[in-house]
Amino acid sequence: MLLHEIAVAGSLPENFLAKIFQKLARAGVLVSSRGVVRGYALARKPKDLSVKEILLPLEGSNFLERCIFWSHRCADADPCPLHFRWKQLRQKVVGELMERTTLKDLAKARRIRTEQTGLKSN
Repeated sequence: MLLHEIAVAGSLPENFLAKIFQKLARAGVLVSSRGVVRGYALARKPKDLSVKEILLPLEGSNFLERCIFWSHRCADADPCPLHFRWKQLRQKVVGELMERTTLKDLAKARRIRTEQTGLKSN
């Protein structure tokens, strides 16, 4: 698809989307085509792309290590009150869930929700 078409369909600024797509292409999530037929495509089938693979290039390799409760960085040496509980959850639940959940799973869930609510999908 053309970047412009994706931006319009998602109501997103094209420049913002271009930066995101460049990161995803460098990470091997997307492939970009130049020349007469320009645009982006998935590098692999949706069933082979995990949510974690998509988020890593956008959020950074430490996105599962950051504290979500306080804006300053907490660590084992200087933990916030919820640090150790969150650390257990993020590795076991969040990390594994993102590895098991694929782009195909998200698309299927969106399609089901759209059919149930009768809303038009973008």
